[in-house]
Amino acid sequence: MKQTKITLEEHEIPERWYNVVADMPNKPLPPLNPATHEPIGPEALAPLFPMALIEQEVSEERWIPIPEQVREIYTQWRPTPMFRAYGLEKALDTPAHIYYKYEGVSPAGSHKPNTAVAQAFYNKEEGVKRISSETGAGQWGSALSYACQLFGLGCEVYMVRISYDQKPYRKLMMNTWGADVIPSPSETTEAGRKILAADPESPGSLGIAISEAVERAVTDPDTKYALGSVLNHVLTHQTVVGQEAITQMEKAGELPDVVIAPFGGGSNFAGLSFPFLRMNFTEGKTIRCLAVEPTSCPKLTRGVFRYDFGDAIGMTPLLPMYTLGHDFVPAKIHAGGLRYHGAGALVSQLLHDNLIEAEAVDQIESFEAGVLFARNEGIIPAPEANHAIASAIREANRAKEEGTKRVILFNLCGHGHFDMSAYEAYFSGKLERHELSQQDIDTAISKIDTPEIPETAA
Repeated sequence: MKQTKITLEEHEIPERWYNVVADMPNKPLPPLNPATHEPIGPEALAPLFPMALIEQEVSEERWIPIPEQVREIYTQWRPTPMFRAYGLEKALDTPAHIYYKYEGVSPAGSHKPNTAVAQAFYNKEEGVKRISSETGAGQWGSALSYACQLFGLGCEVYMVRISYDQKPYRKLMMNTWGADVIPSPSETTEAGRKILAADPESPGSLGIAISEAVERAVTDPDTKYALGSVLNHVLTHQTVVGQEAITQMEKAGELPDVVIAPFGGGSNFAGLSFPFLRMNFTEGKTIRCLAVEPTSCPKLTRGVFRYDFGDAIGMTPLLPMYTLGHDFVPAKIHAGGLRYHGAGALVSQLLHDNLIEAEAVDQIESFEAGVLFARNEGIIPAPEANHAIASAIREANRAKEEGTKRVILFNLCGHGHFDMSAYEAYFSGKLERHELSQQDIDTAISKIDTPEIPETAA
């Protein structure tokens, strides 16, 4: 099988993270105090995050230096490879050139350590003893467990119940790196007990797990909270992916027409696309940036743009986002990392301003794409990554129909070695096509009682 691997040298690992806020035509709206609906300042975030991360969260500086110790740890797996997918191109009989950036070579098997290591570093610098967090499919929890182990921090992870049951080896990865893993909703927290009282069989959601992890942080002075997506500083840390990809595409002698990544809360998509957006903003390029979400949780394509909580109980500040409502519980799809009700403020503003695109893919189409990819490229993708592959195939088929060359780049954000139960369900015919009805969408949105975005701001 012919395959082109585009590599970089260790010295080509980025030395700075890119902050897209600096170049956005419209800056993201501020978070609000849930009680007063007034903008909050950095001090409101102090119970949750170390000050260095709070400063990054509100920064409008274009470049943020990567601490040398973080960059040294990055060398364990960065720079990550890029491949030209000749096998997939041949299978599709397309004139398109398809490239993928492969983040599955990290210790945790995904892109998540790019921010987990940074967040653990800043917490250690501030003297924090323990970090609490949530995880959907387990990739973020695995990455954070690994990072906390590196810096001698305790780690407590609330894992969405349905994923806890579906993906036992992710739990064992976290245990191996020293983390305590609790299925969410749990009896450990007041938030969890409240959810279980209303629905003892709740499959959980990322919103619920966030509530539990946040509660643990605000009630324990030795514990801070870490989030694997959504927030500005998290998305910024992931831009090492896109920066490397630009250099690799230059070595390949091409520039992508479209950049594609799966979408849960935004870190995956932002990591690859934001550096290419910088080229649009500052160099006049017209690279399309496409976020791909599941039809079971379509906040970008069918949600509303308004203020909402990042968690299910309502413990976080109100964030401007595309949302289905903070108490929305998605279906039990296997792409656990994409089962989140809302989108990060940066991505939401960019989508509202028509600077990026979004589409939704059903889980059957996504697994069909993942299996086709695996049989022609050799790598078994994570269920989340399958969504990007499905969209890349759509783009390649359009190029074939139009008879035009199209350069496609997507983020293969992680391998599926610990997600084989999802493939087993697919091959045995147990997976079903699932798309929310308009009535489901209307019902979910009707329950949102948080402030709307002012028309002048929107």
